[in-house]
Amino acid sequence: MAVDFSLLASQYKSELFENVIPFWQKHSKDEEYGGYYTCLDRTGNVFDTDKFVWLQGREVWMFSSLYNQGEKRPDWLEMARHGASFLQKYGRDDQGNWYFSLTRDGKPLVQPYNIFSDCFATMAFGQLCKATGDEMYGQIAKDTFDNILVRSTNPKGRYNKAFPGTRPLKGFSLPMILCNLSLEIEHLLPPRLVAETIGTCIDEVMNVFYDPESGLIRENVNPDGSFSDSFEGRLLNPGHAIEAMWFIMDLAERQNDQALMEKAVQIVLRTLNLGWDHEFGGIYYFLDIKGNPPQQLEWDQKLWWVHIETLISLIKGYAHTGNPECLDWFEKVHQYTWSHFVDTEYDEWFGYLNRRGEVLLPLKGGKWKGCFHVPRGLYQVWQTLERIKKREGLF
Repeated sequence: MAVDFSLLASQYKSELFENVIPFWQKHSKDEEYGGYYTCLDRTGNVFDTDKFVWLQGREVWMFSSLYNQGEKRPDWLEMARHGASFLQKYGRDDQGNWYFSLTRDGKPLVQPYNIFSDCFATMAFGQLCKATGDEMYGQIAKDTFDNILVRSTNPKGRYNKAFPGTRPLKGFSLPMILCNLSLEIEHLLPPRLVAETIGTCIDEVMNVFYDPESGLIRENVNPDGSFSDSFEGRLLNPGHAIEAMWFIMDLAERQNDQALMEKAVQIVLRTLNLGWDHEFGGIYYFLDIKGNPPQQLEWDQKLWWVHIETLISLIKGYAHTGNPECLDWFEKVHQYTWSHFVDTEYDEWFGYLNRRGEVLLPLKGGKWKGCFHVPRGLYQVWQTLERIKKREGLF
């Protein structure tokens, strides 16, 4: 059966602008203390008021990006400024490192052990600078990016709980996110630094963490890139690997590198073939590259972000290469995602399912889920479908 790209594009667009974005605008804004609530139950009621800095940054970025790339709506820009003001006042320590979490009124709760708070603050203030032209926001983004590069060899610094020297592993998460981050704030950086960062990230992701024997991306490797036969070294995170591949596809498009594009697509397909639950459907959260039991007890859960990121990679892979496997998998993942994660009674999506696809937690936001993966994914898929429509002369 032929895929109706026009109908799909309308589906993703309407879900974004009629159900998901209105949910966050209506329920997440803290009018009294600033910033956003992210711990929201199924209907949008606040069940906890702690504020997680990386989710604050993600929401600032989301509304700034919608303003920059779509309609110049004043309410979107005001939402972004609202969160940014809270982060400016309370988000950083004296050294410019961004805390992990804060109380409702901005008092530090958890130290800046997690560099991803910094990554999303960079994205947030970079996009807000683009939206407003305010160089103050741009300076915050640049300063934070410089700090990320300084911390990149030891992101957790003094908060690292691993004993030094015994098993010094490096993780996939940082080079993965830097692939995207460098493009997010390209307008603020010297071209040479952008080129160097992109080159380093592509090499790390596609050579160091890529295992040519299996064709998969490993989550942790030894400092020299070799395999560590340990829980951490055997760990596969299908969602991370697949999400990273659409970042790589964007870079491959930018550099007109078709070989890199094809390699990224093949990694997505191999990861899906291994990571798909052939009994109950959906994509596993964690796996072991040797097929051993993973140490994560939640390994077989089905998570929202894994599936929406997979949809992005598959539709981009099809758009760039025409590979029919990408389209076949897109239809399969689309059907699972829309029949399991979408709440048909209330706005926004469920985040956590058990292996059978039943809702584990009815929350719409929490410590890890905020205004990011669902709206970003809907936007990316919608825009890619529009490109396919235009290319194929569909209106």
